Amino acid sequence: MEPFAIKDSTMAFIGLGLIGGSLARGIKRARPDIRIMAYMRTRAKLEQAQKDGIVDVILEGIGEELRECDLIFLCTPVEYNARYLSAIRPFLKPGALITDVGSTKTDIHEEIRRQGLEHCFVGGHPMTGSEKTGYENSTDHLLENAYYIVTPPEGQSGESAQYTENVRRILAVAQAVDAIPLVLDYREHDRVTAAVSHLPHLVASSLVNLVKDNDSAAGTMRRIAAGGFKDITRIASSSPEMWEQICMTNAAPIGDMLEQYIYSLQEILAQIRGHKGRDIYRLFDQSRSYRNSISDRAKGPIEPSYEFSVDVADEVGSISTIAVILAAKGISIKNIGINNNRERGEGALKIAFYNETSMKEAWERLEKYKFDLVRL
Repeated sequence: MEPFAIKDSTMAFIGLGLIGGSLARGIKRARPDIRIMAYMRTRAKLEQAQKDGIVDVILEGIGEELRECDLIFLCTPVEYNARYLSAIRPFLKPGALITDVGSTKTDIHEEIRRQGLEHCFVGGHPMTGSEKTGYENSTDHLLENAYYIVTPPEGQSGESAQYTENVRRILAVAQAVDAIPLVLDYREHDRVTAAVSHLPHLVASSLVNLVKDNDSAAGTMRRIAAGGFKDITRIASSSPEMWEQICMTNAAPIGDMLEQYIYSLQEILAQIRGHKGRDIYRLFDQSRSYRNSISDRAKGPIEPSYEFSVDVADEVGSISTIAVILAAKGISIKNIGINNNRERGEGALKIAFYNETSMKEAWERLEKYKFDLVRL
């Protein structure tokens, strides 16, 4: 994709949480000259953003100051973004553009069409996140190598019109924060994310509850749950409020995918009960091949974990020795502790990091000390 330069000089953020804050930080890093306004209910966070040099103007609400803006980002929860359109509309100057960062697109695109705002809106979805929320956890690199889905209004998507001027403006933002832009029809976006993001969260949460409901009074399942179980259910720790909103605003595509998934589980159940080993083998073989074909180059909709295990003896000083080795090179550790369940040959010590760079630096550092490492 050809490079696009940001031409908008004044931007406003309605909502400045993890994604909005990270977008604003990334834009300021790339273009310090861009003037950023922001509004959210928690004024203390806006004041901190201003102190950080990210926000230039704190907005008291939706009002006249928005007339100065070239580009307005809606960064509130998905169920609220559409509601802000009516409030913002009277303050749009000619040529101003509205975009959003919501993880579901049909609701807001239908509202855009209802209000006749197709000429001044392009949807957006930076497909990244964190288990932490809020402006205080935002970074200027959260969107690096993450897919940034751009959804033009109906009538502008497709090969012949996807690079209209408004679309180019959002592509420029995505490129400025080092994300990977991808233009999709908004309905296709919701179908894709239902399969690769929304359904996995439902599956993870339902699996955790299945184990909870079948655990013994002594809590044996919870005690030994680790390894594969914790890998595939990690996302069950996500915000219940956020995922309720996502499921309710993308109910139809999620329902379709969930129905197909239930059917596939019924087939697997029949194969298990019928002792059809070859069918079960094909299940694992086909899924392994397809999963191995998925690139690690870009972040997906589910935040990756950055961790590996170290094969060390469980003795006094093991953790502190490794911590000192990494600290000597300024490598930040998110978490470090004993790996109690090592069903796949992992080492006794598990170390988690905040980002891929730290993980790679730690891996190279410990390899020099001849530690045996296993990627988790």
